[in-house]
Amino acid sequence: METILRRREDLLSLFRFVVGVLFACHGIAKLFGMFGGKTVTFGSWPSWFSAVIEFGGGLAVMLGVGTRIAALLCSGEMAYAYFTTHQPKALWPIENGGELAAVYSWVFLLIAIVGPGSYTLTKLWQRAHQPSLTE
Repeated sequence: METILRRREDLLSLFRFVVGVLFACHGIAKLFGMFGGKTVTFGSWPSWFSAVIEFGGGLAVMLGVGTRIAALLCSGEMAYAYFTTHQPKALWPIENGGELAAVYSWVFLLIAIVGPGSYTLTKLWQRAHQPSLTE
C-alpha cells in the first residue's frame, strides 16, 4: 500500500491518459465514422457538439492540457447526456442504458477535482521553457 501511495500521482496520470483515449474514441467515431460509428451531421444539436467535446475534451485530458477545465466540461456533457437521453427511460442506469454516461460523468468530475497527476504536456512545456540558472 505504501508503494501505491508513493506512486499516486504517476498512477493518476496513467488513469487520466487511458480515460482520455477511450473518451476521445467516442468523439472520433461520431465525427469521422471510425470504429464502426455513424457520423453525426455537422452542427446538429446536441450530437455534433457532444462529439466535438468528446474528441477535443478526451484529447485534452489524455495529453494533460487544461485538464481540470476539459474534465469538467466532459463531466457536464456526460451528465447532460444521461439526464436528457437515458434517465427519462427509467430511474436506474442499469435499466435505462446510461451506465457509461453516468460513469464517465463521475470519472471526469474526479479528474477535475484531484488534478492531472505528475505527467502532463503542460508540465513538460513549463519545464522546457523555465529559465535556467546559468542564463
